[in-house]
Amino acid sequence: MANGKFITLEGGEGAGKSTQTKLLAQALEGSGIGVLLTREPGGTLAAEEIRNFLVKGPIDRWTPASEALLLFAARLEHMENTIRPALNSDRWVVCDRFADSTMAYQGYGHRLGVDWIANLHRLTLGDFSPDLTIILDIPPEAGLARAGQRSDSEDRYERMDPAFHQRLRDGFLEIARRDPKRCAVVDATQDVNKVHDWIRTLIHRRLGVAVE
Repeated sequence: MANGKFITLEGGEGAGKSTQTKLLAQALEGSGIGVLLTREPGGTLAAEEIRNFLVKGPIDRWTPASEALLLFAARLEHMENTIRPALNSDRWVVCDRFADSTMAYQGYGHRLGVDWIANLHRLTLGDFSPDLTIILDIPPEAGLARAGQRSDSEDRYERMDPAFHQRLRDGFLEIARRDPKRCAVVDATQDVNKVHDWIRTLIHRRLGVAVE
């Protein structure tokens, strides 16, 4: 990975990931760090095409296993063609979602199970993982209320039932409990600027870099 760092932001619907990834990328750039801002599913032309299959349309469009396979296909393209090259050129990568989302959404939310997703991860990505994962935690009802204010056709997951969203939140918190060295949980119900301040503090504490 050379000197580049890979930071991912995770969380349920309406947690504020897109806003916070942009703020973090701007702050890192302001501190003189070269940054690539990207997202999942997406990050390459092929992966963006897969994204359109997954985030739109009827909620029963795919089986959970098909969703997971599509996500890892997109992720492999993203890792090989976007993320690794940036890291190898000493840039930092800030990504809105990565493999933890598949574990939470398909492994926990859709009940495929931890082992099923972990095995798929090993087959496609090996031991590749972020240097730091920040999980933005918000109660599902609050997050969905926020998400509902957006005029966005990418609402397939938002329309899934409340029990799914509760399993999703529980899954993200369990991921953080299982891997505390890599993951940190931030209360996403706070003001946007407070959340950003917490993220800047985590970058300093975990990666040793002061962010302006």
